[in-house]
Amino acid sequence: MTVKFVLREDKTDKNGLVPVFLNANFEGLRLQCFTREKCLPKEWNPDKQRFRKAKAGADEANNVLEAIAERVQKRYRDLRTAGIPPTLALIRDVVNPAAARPELGMVEAMTAFIEVLRGRGYAFHTVRHYNTARNHLATFLTTKRRKKISLAEYDGAMHDDFVKYLRTTCGLGANGIYSIVKDLKTFLRHSQDERQQALGVELKRVEVRYTDQAKTYLTGADIAALVAVKLPATLAPARDVFLFCCYTGLRYSDVAALHGGNLHGLGANGTGDRVLRLVQTKTRATVSIYLSRLAAEILDRYAAPERSGDGAKLLPVLANQPMNRYLKKITQLAGLTRLVEVVGTAGGRVVKEAVPLHEMVTMHTARHTFAVQSLLRGMPVAVLQRVMGHTKIQNTMRYAQVVEELQHQAMRAAWDEPTTTAIDALPDGAVCSVMTAA
Repeated sequence: MTVKFVLREDKTDKNGLVPVFLNANFEGLRLQCFTREKCLPKEWNPDKQRFRKAKAGADEANNVLEAIAERVQKRYRDLRTAGIPPTLALIRDVVNPAAARPELGMVEAMTAFIEVLRGRGYAFHTVRHYNTARNHLATFLTTKRRKKISLAEYDGAMHDDFVKYLRTTCGLGANGIYSIVKDLKTFLRHSQDERQQALGVELKRVEVRYTDQAKTYLTGADIAALVAVKLPATLAPARDVFLFCCYTGLRYSDVAALHGGNLHGLGANGTGDRVLRLVQTKTRATVSIYLSRLAAEILDRYAAPERSGDGAKLLPVLANQPMNRYLKKITQLAGLTRLVEVVGTAGGRVVKEAVPLHEMVTMHTARHTFAVQSLLRGMPVAVLQRVMGHTKIQNTMRYAQVVEELQHQAMRAAWDEPTTTAIDALPDGAVCSVMTAA
């Protein structure tokens, strides 16, 4: 085992103090742990890995580091002698032994973590997701018939049981489990790195895997059918709001909150290009969306120009559930009844089912439709990323992967259009021909 002490300048606090971390390498593992000691960069000797004399209380602080190094080395030797495989958790708990403070149970600790997120200004929906993960964890732990389970007791075997519980008892699919485990892993990392708590499971064992699923979107012909269908007065507004989202890429939460303050660029006579500028509810990203002719026509149908600055809602958006219920009826009336494949899992097996398209349509389908149709019309992926407010271009590229027509066009150009390649110069029957035996 090798033990070193280093400054983590990436964690410098507002007073300019840099935390001292212990780095221990053993058995192919690497432990990084806060020693609870801090100093100014000039007070640290990187060669000797100790505090300089200029630091107040340098001798005492150096003694603390010496004691930590001795405890870590001793724990490693004791584990080896006892035939117990050394793990990060078993070594970490001797760096900063828990003193008098009572140890929180895992659910209590996650509740405290959620309050930290609220204090740091995380969005409401993000905090709600962590609450969902905490509630699943709390329900699972009750099956263990224990009043309190500590972080150190939540080991690899228990984590496997938790994932099994989510899949079998709760009936969650792959991405539902992904969401819960991702939030759990963030909580565990916070407990380890910011609260210096010993974990019973190594973070790399907490696997997080996302499964790409086919996104439901509408074709140009589908959109045309929705525009042309004659609807009762009760359904027409829901259809128009949905089409507006197809033309702008807005989420339900954002279109429901649109008001006059989001509309910009009106000319002196109420004409000219207009844009929507807003802060997205989900990501807090600021986006600017050009209103195409089709989108502007829908907006003008419900929001007169003279009302654009008074804060009134721009579109008649119902609650999300009624909107989704109306959309299924609307798309059925528009003839969007072709079958689409839905893939899920049941009992660990992949289950495929043919479902009418109209049953799959929700308000979020409009956002998928906007992304796919924008790419088909030649919008660069980088521009689409800005319009949709994605922080990572990988999220936008998921839409590029489902644009089948682009794939078909590329294959058509490669194989069916006139070329002068060597393969086209071959005589008929020469490609994949079989030599007959003499």
